[in-house]
Amino acid sequence: MTASTLAEAPLPENLYGVIGWPLGQSLSPLVHNTGFRALGIPAVYLRWEIPPERLDVFLEAVRLLDIRGCSVTIPHKQAVMPFLDVVSEAATLAGAANTLFWKEDALCGDNTDVAGFLAPLESVPLERMDALLLGAGGAAHAVAAALRLRGCRQVRVCTPGNKRHLSLAERFGFTPVAWEERYAAPAGLVINATPLGMHGKHEGETPYDFALAPRVAGGIAYDIVYNPAETRFLREARAAGRRCIDGVAMFFGQADAQFRIWTGRRLPEAAREALVTALKAR
Repeated sequence: MTASTLAEAPLPENLYGVIGWPLGQSLSPLVHNTGFRALGIPAVYLRWEIPPERLDVFLEAVRLLDIRGCSVTIPHKQAVMPFLDVVSEAATLAGAANTLFWKEDALCGDNTDVAGFLAPLESVPLERMDALLLGAGGAAHAVAAALRLRGCRQVRVCTPGNKRHLSLAERFGFTPVAWEERYAAPAGLVINATPLGMHGKHEGETPYDFALAPRVAGGIAYDIVYNPAETRFLREARAAGRRCIDGVAMFFGQADAQFRIWTGRRLPEAAREALVTALKAR
């Protein structure tokens, strides 16, 4: 993709889109375009599959063509950082940007996965709660940044391979634990940031057996997997008496935070309904 190829077709006044490689069946265009239509905003949100070796050219096109904003997904969240003029605290802490926007003449980056994760926890006193974070990938880093920014009392982190979580724990000042020891201490908030439970080959799996875990009054189980919305992890957590938060809440929360950055307005309920309907159809 080059600036010239983007310019071959007429562009709307307010152009947004998602970049990744590959993009697969991204739901971001559905959510944001539904929001634009429902609110009467003259804008369009497109899909741009950008291979890693063409990311620099695409970002030149963003500047040249005045593209107003982008969602950024795998594998570009970290790679975009050096190309930006300003990077938010959340993106710096997470080490990745999933949202590009303009502030005057500066191309800026933020990480709304952080805000999206925290949205359903707004009334939860994390400063008085211990958390267990399962996983250490890119999404887990956004979760870690969110927990750090909210001052979660203590965070333990582990991964099935007993390796990837060590650098994450060191970076954020969390406590690394062996995968086999994940049930040893009670956790008020247990977060699944692994692929286990995701639609596909891992759908029937879970990273945590709540029957083996100490019971915690007012405990919460949070699965950032959003397809399916009801994972085995959440079903078993609910049976164990935990309050459950699904990945749809985080996905919509991060999209809503992007939409507010770009437009100053919240995503309407029609956008959430479109998202839920699309997920049920899969």
